[in-house]
Amino acid sequence: MLTISMGSPDQVCASLRAQIIVAEAQLAGLKRDLANAEQAARSETATIAETQHEEDQNGEERRWPLLQEEYKRYGRQMIVSQVGLKGQLKLRSAKVLLVGAGGLGCPAAQYLAGAGVGTIGLIDGDTVEVSNLHRQVLHRTKNVGKYKVDSAIESLRELNPHPTYIAHRTHLTPEEAPTIFKDYDLILDCTDNPATRYLISDTAVLLGKPLVSASALRTEGQLMVLNNPPRPPGDKTGGPCYRCVFPKPPPADSVVSCADGGILGPVVGTMGVLQALEAIKVITAPEVDGGSNSTTASPRDPPYLHIFSAYSSPLFRTIRLRSRRVNCAVCSAEPTVTLDTIRSGSMDYVFFCGSANLPSLLGPEERISAREYNQRHPNVTSDSSQLHTIIDVRDETQFGICSLQNSINIPISNILSSSYPTALQKADDEQQAAQVPSWLPSEVASSESTNPIYVVCRLGNDSQIVVKKMKELGLDQHGKRFIGDIRGGLRSWKEQVDSSWPEY
Repeated sequence: MLTISMGSPDQVCASLRAQIIVAEAQLAGLKRDLANAEQAARSETATIAETQHEEDQNGEERRWPLLQEEYKRYGRQMIVSQVGLKGQLKLRSAKVLLVGAGGLGCPAAQYLAGAGVGTIGLIDGDTVEVSNLHRQVLHRTKNVGKYKVDSAIESLRELNPHPTYIAHRTHLTPEEAPTIFKDYDLILDCTDNPATRYLISDTAVLLGKPLVSASALRTEGQLMVLNNPPRPPGDKTGGPCYRCVFPKPPPADSVVSCADGGILGPVVGTMGVLQALEAIKVITAPEVDGGSNSTTASPRDPPYLHIFSAYSSPLFRTIRLRSRRVNCAVCSAEPTVTLDTIRSGSMDYVFFCGSANLPSLLGPEERISAREYNQRHPNVTSDSSQLHTIIDVRDETQFGICSLQNSINIPISNILSSSYPTALQKADDEQQAAQVPSWLPSEVASSESTNPIYVVCRLGNDSQIVVKKMKELGLDQHGKRFIGDIRGGLRSWKEQVDSSWPEY
């Protein structure tokens, strides 16, 4: 129980910090105990399943391959001609790994569990946050702070207790990927960053695992089934891999996450459900060439890229993909990426995709903290707002959610898409007025004003780009006028100035 000791504010703070340290240590111990208990439970479940399987094979009374409850549970899908009893048995014996237990992984896992996939593995090192709940449908408010894989499996067991659920409470690394993947038949890529996507695809190809890959952002999504049918590197009859479709990663500064770009829950849910559907199709596909691998699909199925757009008509577009590239780094006859290069780390995926962390474009003298800005301009009123200009470069939708008083909204997309000269400082007043870009208020561009200009965005990245653009325009008047950004953006405003500021 939390207790607050009486005393000075410093003593109270010190006491609270000490109690938090103790509570965190207890929580860490409980999490370890839970992990050990769940591991023991899984082992016991696996032993019981093996015993029941042996009894089923040796017992003379067992006439039917499924339990009575399973016939009732899966009956509606077994009477679909593409599945049948044979397909249901393939599902029960299949082992599927989902990399990511978020917006894609939750609906995909939910439908795979509902369909009766025998073993479902989930790998994710993140914990549940409140911001996840609008789209990550397996998680509940009570599980905020809990590992996503544990929260997801808790919901999946309530849905269907028959499958074996395996939790991998870690972020996927090159060293561990081959070891984890080898125990599964099919991989679902439910992640949201390029480096992990290449790692997943490379490992799946080299281990002979089909891969269902999807992505979603804002109102759009993409879906592909890769390395299907799975063939060794150099075999032209195998399906293309992620590198065949995207030989080069996108520029690091062009990659936008859901946290920055936003996402509609039903959009990512649609793509996750489609991943589950494609996984079921791969697992239940008729075997060819007499093979025993239940995840070997017919070569007649060409690879496609399916593009979903929630606000377009039609909702889906489909692009046929080419076969494997002859010079692919992983699935060609002369691959440069192998399991050894993955495990050893010589295949550096972060370096290959570029750093996701944007470098600081401005010097310390060009940036101020949210606290410092508030101290310089406290309780801004309409009259005092003329002493400086604050420009918010978020888009109009985000600006409508919350904004600093008297700030001017100029979306960075408008700034970057406009063309303008870079030598306004050399022009006289009349020429300068004609050359000022349309997005820039005339009072801000005035050569007579030396009032400072502050630029703010959500996280403090876009604001740096805009400051550099404005200085290229000569608006700083050779250093006479301060132009800088608020370091850390509006997230730092909440942390340093106003705790009631909306966090989204």
